[in-house]
Amino acid sequence: MKIMVAIKRVVDYAVKIRVKPDKSGVETKNVKMSMNPFCEIALEEALRIKESGLASEVVAVSVGPTQFSETLRTGLAMGADRAIHVEAPEKIYPLAIAKILKALVDVEKPGLLLLGKQAIDNDQNQTGQMVAGLLKWPQGTFASKVVLDKEKQVATIDREVDGGIETLCLDLPAVITTDLRLNQPRYATLPNIMKAKSKPIKKFTLQDLNVEIKSDLEVVEVTEPPKRKSGVILSSVDELIDKLKNEARVI
Repeated sequence: MKIMVAIKRVVDYAVKIRVKPDKSGVETKNVKMSMNPFCEIALEEALRIKESGLASEVVAVSVGPTQFSETLRTGLAMGADRAIHVEAPEKIYPLAIAKILKALVDVEKPGLLLLGKQAIDNDQNQTGQMVAGLLKWPQGTFASKVVLDKEKQVATIDREVDGGIETLCLDLPAVITTDLRLNQPRYATLPNIMKAKSKPIKKFTLQDLNVEIKSDLEVVEVTEPPKRKSGVILSSVDELIDKLKNEARVI
């Protein structure tokens, strides 16, 4: 079975985000970029499935400008067998990504498509659900545990919900999006980083995949959250209750 993993290049989680002066988005020039953490978890799970003997190949895919190939090299260094880079504009939204992934699935014919549950740059949490709908495949979102049964061709996943743990059984092929607690991604070792330089990255254009994208969303404005006011030290419980009642109006 082949596993396809979608990965995204985002501003590194440790970087302090700065909004552009024109409020059109966040500043990405001269900013450290890395693989989306949830995508790392998805890739790690695919590699573990392969190492357990339940998959024969792991293919990493990414959609975006030329720089996205650097993130694919990181995925190859982690252990992916090969990569696919679909050249597209940087600002591309979930439905368009889902259409592109569907076209790649039609070409590659994987038995499982793994994605991070969301990207930390826009937190939209839509692509996995959309591509499952386009493919008409079963979907399991926010997976915190994944167990495959190769003979029965099913995947059993645990997902955290408000009331506890929900367990789903999906017929393969399926789409699974990964949550934070699924695993701890490995670090790419220096030998694997060197080996990754010789692994293939296949290039596709939108025309190759016969996918036409259009902007179905418009970002009107991006602003920083309001700065938090400094705290105050209260002298008594009565004063606290008074402020909660008369200023905050929460009681």
